[in-house]
Amino acid sequence: MSKPLTIIQYPKCSTCKAALKSLQNKGNDVVTRHIVEDTPSADELKVLVANSGLELKKFFNTSGDVYRELGLKDKLAAMSADDQYALLASNGMLIKRPIVTDGEKVTVGYKEEQYEQAWNTRKG
Repeated sequence: MSKPLTIIQYPKCSTCKAALKSLQNKGNDVVTRHIVEDTPSADELKVLVANSGLELKKFFNTSGDVYRELGLKDKLAAMSADDQYALLASNGMLIKRPIVTDGEKVTVGYKEEQYEQAWNTRKG
């Protein structure tokens, strides 16, 4: 039996709802985690970023209000990676969502084609 997927999400987010439904429709066992009430720590984010194969900046919710209010578009380039991780860990609304992981593989955001490739073959 495959281990459950964890989706780190914001329950009111329509993209997160669609992603969760997609995962469940594919027969995945899914554990949900609230991105604001249970925000990933900086150390946890480092593992997620490493396992995703993506750049750290891909984990920022660039369309979110908090990102814009803090003016991060202009500030991120000058920040160290550690500072960026600390910033993400300080506010779940800064993190691009949903994040899905099985403990090894990680996807960020939701595109059906990406989910087909990443999470469709998990019936176990």
